[in-house]
Amino acid sequence: MEDVLGYAGKQVVVTGAASGMGAATARILTELGARVTALDIKPTEVAVERSIEVDLRDPDSIDAAAAAIDGPVDGLFSCAGLPGPPFSELDTMLVNFVGARHLAERLVPLMPPGSAITCISSSAARGWEKQVPLLTELITTDSFEAAVEWLLANEEKWNWSGYLFSKWTTDAWVSWWYADLAADGIRINCINPGPTDTAMMPAFQDFATKEVVDTSMGPVGRYATADEQAWPVVMLGSPRSGYVAGTVLWTDGGWNGAMNVKRRAAEWAQRPATVNG
Repeated sequence: MEDVLGYAGKQVVVTGAASGMGAATARILTELGARVTALDIKPTEVAVERSIEVDLRDPDSIDAAAAAIDGPVDGLFSCAGLPGPPFSELDTMLVNFVGARHLAERLVPLMPPGSAITCISSSAARGWEKQVPLLTELITTDSFEAAVEWLLANEEKWNWSGYLFSKWTTDAWVSWWYADLAADGIRINCINPGPTDTAMMPAFQDFATKEVVDTSMGPVGRYATADEQAWPVVMLGSPRSGYVAGTVLWTDGGWNGAMNVKRRAAEWAQRPATVNG
C-alpha cells in the first residue's frame, strides 16, 4: 500500500488491537508501513511487529507495558474499550478512560513533536459539552488512583452508565488536554462512531435492545464496518492532519448532524441503506 499518509517506518502503539476497530487500525497501519506495537488483554492475530499484554484496569500493568516500549512513539491509537454490561460500570470507566489516560500520560515523554494521539469515543457522547463542569472534576484528577477515588466518591453522578459517562469524559479530555500537549507539538483527537458491526455490538443490543441501537443509525441507514471507523482514526493520526487538533470527528453516518437539525430516524427507516457513502 502506498504511504500517502506518512506512516512508513513510524513507530506506533495501538490499544485494543485484538479485535474490532483496534484490530482494523493495527492492520491498516501495518499495511501502510508503520512499526506497530499492539496492546491488548488478549493476543492479536494482526501481523504486528510486537504484542504486549496489558490490563487497562490495572495501573501496574499499564506501567509495565509502557516501560517495555522504546521511543520514539510517533502515534498512539487508543482503541480499547468496554461496552458496559456485562462488565461492571467501574471496569468500563477504567478501561475506557482512566486506564487509557494513564497509558497516554506514560507514553507522552516518548512522543516527539509531530506525533499524535487518536482515541475512539462514541456517538453516545452527544451532549458532553453540557456536562463540562462535572467532567472537569474527573479529567483534572492527577493520577490513576485519584481518578478512581473520584469515581468511588461520586458514584451517583456516573454509575447509571459507565459507558456513556466514559465517552462524555473522553470527548472532554481530548479538548482539555490538547491545550497542554500543543506546547510539545503533540496532537490529540478522537472519533465518535455510530453503531459499528464489531464483536462488541451484541452486548450493546442485549443491554439496550437492537431497536434502540438502531435509532442511532444516521441517514446512511446501516451500521459501519470496523474498517470504516479505523480509516478516520488512521487519518487523524497522520502528519497530513497536522492542523486538526483537540477535536471530535463524528463518524456516525450523519446521525449527529441530523439530530442537530431535528431530523429523525423515522424519516429514513424504510429507505435502502447507503453502501460506501
